Amino acid sequence: MTTQANYHLPNLEAQMTFGALLGRTAPPSALVRLEGDLGAGKTTLARGLLRGLGYEGTVRSPTYTLMEPYEAAGRHCVHFDLYRLADAEELEFLGIRDLLAGDTLILVEWPERGEGVLPTGDLRIDLNYQRQGREITLIPQSEIGEGWLARVTSEASGFF
Repeated sequence: MTTQANYHLPNLEAQMTFGALLGRTAPPSALVRLEGDLGAGKTTLARGLLRGLGYEGTVRSPTYTLMEPYEAAGRHCVHFDLYRLADAEELEFLGIRDLLAGDTLILVEWPERGEGVLPTGDLRIDLNYQRQGREITLIPQSEIGEGWLARVTSEASGFF
């Protein structure tokens, strides 16, 4: 059983490519915690993931709207950015319980701001600055996350 995987992504193109790999290998529903400093590339990775799911439209950062829903190839994905969340209870008004109960892929930037309401999730993705590019660490938090990590690891071996 793999406990985590680390990848070096040297540039923006590699981040988008890795995000697309995450999208292609994603389970039908999961909660993904995107963690990293401001500007680390969380939204870029989410944009690549949505492209990997087959979404072709504009991918907006949900910094001001808190959430952006997407439909791609019959799949429902919601991208949250909780940076500006005043109180974790606001997630209730955004319908988080219904989203967690359905077949939805949920991407959450700044998940620590939802503590107490937001569950642990299935996959934690840490993004960290490097001299060139980013270091990305995938840490499964559930069986769903373990399966996803196994698929990513298998496909990523030839690319990263």
